[in-house]
Amino acid sequence: MPCTVLVCGFFGDTGKGKMISYLAVKDKTAVTARAGVGPNAGHTVVFEGKTYKLRMLPSAFTSPDCRLLIGPGVLVNPDIFLNEVNTLKVKDRVGIDPQCAIIEPKHMEADKKGFLAQKVKSTGSGSGPCNSDRVMRIAKLAKDFPNLKDFLVDVPLEVNSAINEGKNVLIEGTQGTYLSLFHGTYPFCTSKDVCSAAACSDVGVGPTKVNDVIVVFKAYNTRVGGGPLPGELSWEEAEKRGWAEIATNTGRKRRAAPFDFDLAKRAVMLNGATQVTITKIDVLFPECKGVTAYDEVSREAKAFVENIEKQLKVPVTMLGTGPGTMEVVDRREELKS
Repeated sequence: MPCTVLVCGFFGDTGKGKMISYLAVKDKTAVTARAGVGPNAGHTVVFEGKTYKLRMLPSAFTSPDCRLLIGPGVLVNPDIFLNEVNTLKVKDRVGIDPQCAIIEPKHMEADKKGFLAQKVKSTGSGSGPCNSDRVMRIAKLAKDFPNLKDFLVDVPLEVNSAINEGKNVLIEGTQGTYLSLFHGTYPFCTSKDVCSAAACSDVGVGPTKVNDVIVVFKAYNTRVGGGPLPGELSWEEAEKRGWAEIATNTGRKRRAAPFDFDLAKRAVMLNGATQVTITKIDVLFPECKGVTAYDEVSREAKAFVENIEKQLKVPVTMLGTGPGTMEVVDRREELKS
C-alpha cells in the first residue's frame, strides 16, 4: 500500500513543504492530497532557484506528473486557490473536492477581531470562523461556486483508486501536532485536529490504506503566536544561534527553543510515526550545509541524529540540509538493508 502521510511533530514551520516537494520528485509521486485546515498555513518550497510560498495547493507541484488534490476536510479560499493555480500553471492537474467548505470575506473579518485575534493571535485567514460555520452546517461548499466548477473531483475516490492501483500517494498535513484542537496547547491552537489520523480523514483515506507516517521535526523548535513554548529563548539569543525566523504566511517573528524530546516522543505516539525527518540540521551544524550523503554528515550531527533515534525509537530516515528541495540526506534505502 504505497500511501505515506507526512505531518509536523512540533508547532508547524518544520519544513513539511520542502519534504513533500522532495518526496514528490524523488519517489515520482502520482497523487498528493492536501489535508489540514486551510489557507492559514503556509508551505515554502525552494525549487530550481525559485521560492514558492503556498497556502492552498500541495507542495508536490515540483513533480510535473503529480496530481494535486485538496481533500473535503480542507477549507478553500477561492482567490488564493485560483491565484496559486495560475502562478504555478497547474490547472490541468489540480482538483478540489465538492465538499470543501469555502472561506468568505465575513469569515476573514471575524477572524481579525476579539478572542481569536487578541489572545490566540490567529492568522486572520478566516479558517476558524469558517470551520465554526461548517460545524453549524451553514458554510457554503465548493460545489456552490461556479468559478470552481472546472476543478471539482471526487478526491476520496481518486486517492483510493490510486492507492489500489499501486501508485505512490502522499497525504500532506499542515500546521503541527501541538496546534491540534484536541492534542495541542488549547486554547492556543487551530480550529481542528491536524494529526496524522485527521489528515487521513480530511482526504477520505482509511487507516488500513496507509503504510508510512513521516513526522517532521526541525533541529530546533519554533512557534508563531500565543501559547507555551518550553525552553523559549529571547529573540536576541535566537538571532545569535541563527534560529531567528519569520513565518511564511503572517510575516510574524517565530519564537524559538531547543529541540524538545518530551514533545517529540508524544508526537511520535500521537501520529503513529514509522519514520522521522529532521530538517535544518545545517543550522545547528553548518558543516552539513547542502550535503546529500550520510557519510558526509559530520560526527557531531550524526551523534545528534543517533540520540534522537535512541530516544524516539523511530528511524530518522531523512535530513534537511538546506532550503532547496533536493538538499536532503535520504537514508531510506540504507536503513532497509
